[in-house]
Amino acid sequence: MSFPLLTATAAVPAVGAILTAAVPAARRTAAKWFALLVSLVTLVLAAVVFVRFEPGGDRYQLVESHSWIKDFGVRYELGVDGIGVALIALTALLIPFIVLAGWHDADPLETSSTRWRPTQGFFALILMVEAMVILSFEATDVFLFYILFEAMLIPMYFLIGGFGDRAHAGSDENAAAQRSYAAVKFLLYNLVGGLIMLAAVIGLYVVAGNFSLTEIAEARANGSLEMATGTERWLFLGFFFAFAVKAPLWPLHTWLPNAMGEATAPVAVLITAVVDKVGTFAMLRFCLGLFPEASKWATPVIIALALISIVYGALLAVGQRDIKRLVAYASISHFGFIIMGIFAMTSQGQSGATLYMVNHGISTAALMLVAGFLISRRGSRLIADYGGVQKVAPVLAGTFLIGGLATLSLPGLAPFVSEFLVLVGTFARYPVAGIIATTGIVLAALYVLVLYQRTMTGPVKEEVRELPDLRARELAVVVPLIAVLIFLGVFPKPLTDVVNPAVQHTMSDVQQKDPSPEVEAAK
Repeated sequence: MSFPLLTATAAVPAVGAILTAAVPAARRTAAKWFALLVSLVTLVLAAVVFVRFEPGGDRYQLVESHSWIKDFGVRYELGVDGIGVALIALTALLIPFIVLAGWHDADPLETSSTRWRPTQGFFALILMVEAMVILSFEATDVFLFYILFEAMLIPMYFLIGGFGDRAHAGSDENAAAQRSYAAVKFLLYNLVGGLIMLAAVIGLYVVAGNFSLTEIAEARANGSLEMATGTERWLFLGFFFAFAVKAPLWPLHTWLPNAMGEATAPVAVLITAVVDKVGTFAMLRFCLGLFPEASKWATPVIIALALISIVYGALLAVGQRDIKRLVAYASISHFGFIIMGIFAMTSQGQSGATLYMVNHGISTAALMLVAGFLISRRGSRLIADYGGVQKVAPVLAGTFLIGGLATLSLPGLAPFVSEFLVLVGTFARYPVAGIIATTGIVLAALYVLVLYQRTMTGPVKEEVRELPDLRARELAVVVPLIAVLIFLGVFPKPLTDVVNPAVQHTMSDVQQKDPSPEVEAAK
């Protein structure tokens, strides 16, 4: 029996979470180092998965399949394609930086001896989320995926509600109320989406007789499984609704600014750079893979919603006074690009969308974590409370600028490649949508550069005059992320080689080919 590599990649952080939580309360530092070690071991395993994956091989590789709930045909079935491999690598890469960035976020509050912040619990919850996200990228059994899709809400709820941002205007009671509101809103939105998806999962089982993604796809390909058009469309809507909430897509997005605003910066990165990618990944794997006709039927409406997300999110980012909420609305705009690329139904669009998932995760992590370091120094999230930071903390300001430039997709940084491919793929089939989407690029430049101008340039405000520059631990978080942004910006081939074959399989599922370019005959 071969070594269950995919199971090990998810089991290490899961077991690590349990052991981290069990560390005695007095040994908080030991719990932190242990959580960091677990995340690094997971990163090594993810790297092995990436290396062992053969882009030209079978669609799903490193497959594991075992009977789980035999009476209902539920199996513990895992397998990765190129898209899953890329997102597993992203998740495993970001978690060590999230752990390092949140090193002191759950330390006991010095101002209150009665409020003990369970440090061990904070890092254990992060590792548990990592385990569930990685396993969701590996699951090829629909029911197993659904269990993970819902279960990850529980640790995220406690991370948002129990470990909120300390830089909150107002009293402790008001801050606690805001955190509770954000956590409950996150949970309710995603639970409603999950319940609707559960109905669709049950309907899929009634129609197909099993939950195996590969078996259902084979049955549809050889004609032994036929879905009525109406049935397929209803099932598609059930799945898509849940994924659109998670993504998040307008108008189901309103939980994200609250959650990111009230969470600590590392947890905000965990939300938008890691957990939300499960929604867009699932659109590719399950919506297009299981319901190809319904996906094409719904494409015009989804493209329209994605365009609204792009423009609406960017416009609201321009008008934000809160740094973290600005990044949240920018992410809504970026998710609009990802979803537009997926449903453009072109190989360039879907390759760009997959790269966008990875590159957005890295760029948002860089920007949000540097912003978190800045906010922790000043104790405020309001843009108006800053000014002239580059004169007192030039390294912090410089890394903040690079993170911002990556967010606006500056050429030479990784997000540019993915955004360019999404727009090219969209222009090829929906030129009007491509033209409208370009407004998001202009608005991104506006909100990023205005944010930098207001916080980092100009006269030095008295409150920021003594701000220290980035420390060694903080540089260990930021510098590698910037290095990856630059590397993938000038040499994205390692990712495109893995992603492109998986995209071709998805294009085959929906029976779509890239539009032929229109070339006028020479006169």
